[in-house]
Amino acid sequence: MAGFTSSPPNATLVRFAQDELHRRRRGKALDLGCGAGRNAIPLAAQGWDLIGLDLSLPMLEAAVAGSRRDDVQSRARFVLAPMDALPIHDDSCDLVIAHGIWNLAPSSAVFRRALREAARVARIGAGLFVFTFSRHTLPPDATPVSGEPFVFTQFSGEPQCFVTADQLLSELAAEGFEPDPAVPLTELNRPGLGRLQGGAPVIYEAAFRRVALRSS
Repeated sequence: MAGFTSSPPNATLVRFAQDELHRRRRGKALDLGCGAGRNAIPLAAQGWDLIGLDLSLPMLEAAVAGSRRDDVQSRARFVLAPMDALPIHDDSCDLVIAHGIWNLAPSSAVFRRALREAARVARIGAGLFVFTFSRHTLPPDATPVSGEPFVFTQFSGEPQCFVTADQLLSELAAEGFEPDPAVPLTELNRPGLGRLQGGAPVIYEAAFRRVALRSS
């Protein structure tokens, strides 16, 4: 767990969150799959009222300890909860962070429930920061799990979600999120033409904005 507790925050996320807070003056942020608080604690230090959710009790304990160390415990709460059943009120969050969590969904059904829950708790106008696995992590001939549009087991042996850009945009649009130009959709870690992909997953990073009610 040492790597998770010592990893620096995502600098792009930190900048996006700072700009969001400057525009709003104050607000509530929700960090899905917060782990040991690598992103949550710096955001609380910015001034966000933050809730971090995770399914690992040791990670949450590390996050609580980190919030005390950085003296932000009054603005940061950490809760044991899944991404697809959020213990959060409707339309109550100004910023939702899905950093390396939606890709861990074992099925498209769980993935879609997680997106639907994020839309449920996000206010109209709320920001959404996404950091999730790209389909380009896997070879072009990799086949998904039977009956699944974007769930594969080839990367880790466990079912995980690897989406194309079109799939990500479509799934989020169905929940009322549209791209935000503040953080354009960018693919990270993708090898150049003719080069082999190493061990790190290819990642999509982007910001979105909740602009409409969910389609269903």
